Amino acid sequence: MTSAAQSPSRLPSAATIILILAALIALVSAAVAISRSVGGDSDGGDSPAAKDWRIVGWAYAQAGNAAESAAAYRKAAAIEPGNAENWSSLGEALQVPSASPVPEAEAAFRKAMELDPNDPRARYFLAVQRDLAGDHKGAIESWLALLKDTPPGAPWEADLRRTIEQTAAKHRIDLAGRIPAAGATGAATAGIPGPTPEQLASAASLPPAQQAAMVEQMVARLEGRLKANPKDEEGWIRLMRSRMALGDSKSAQAALRSGLAAFGGDSAAAGRLRSAAAELGVPTAG
Repeated sequence: MTSAAQSPSRLPSAATIILILAALIALVSAAVAISRSVGGDSDGGDSPAAKDWRIVGWAYAQAGNAAESAAAYRKAAAIEPGNAENWSSLGEALQVPSASPVPEAEAAFRKAMELDPNDPRARYFLAVQRDLAGDHKGAIESWLALLKDTPPGAPWEADLRRTIEQTAAKHRIDLAGRIPAAGATGAATAGIPGPTPEQLASAASLPPAQQAAMVEQMVARLEGRLKANPKDEEGWIRLMRSRMALGDSKSAQAALRSGLAAFGGDSAAAGRLRSAAAELGVPTAG
């Protein structure tokens, strides 16, 4: 597999952008990854206006503009107040930028839970709020309950497990025998992996330059997350894949080096990273 470096003036194709978005959206934020419950919208709402505002809210969230994202979701909720997704999306937009619990976000999550007690995003972020408030054990209990209801192979399962393990390690909470084995979870909160069809349609309708900017922002966010939490084997592989898809083999090579450094003496993880890099065509480090 060969890969030519991308010239600054050349934009990735629409197909490339959609593929990268599909690979990244779930990974960049666990909250996005757990964005849908069984059956989709909890009240069957299908207002075109509310759907449009959800697309706007999602687009602003991916661009890092939390205030505008929240404003869009407020409008969706006002139009379609019986749709749990509108409320949990609003709560997410309000809570993600804050290092302390946000009362309006909690109210939105509670409203989502009234409409759909199994809404996975509301469940996840209510536990986040407990953790931020200092109730680390309570947060872990809530996350464990969500993990128990998570379908096998769900795209957010690995991130949810990692959140539980890291929080427990940080606060010295014993998890012995508490985390179910992978594949042993239930099916109460089936989700949609990656972006929803409406999100992809929104991305595809943007001008090429804006599409490219969105992808670059998402890749940069993934890279920033990996710098903060480098023990993420799949994350490094996705970063390499994204960089190669964008024609940036040097950055893909740098991602490989960073991933190898993060796992240090873990020869098994290093082997998997090198194998993935070879399959992707990442140049040999040297």
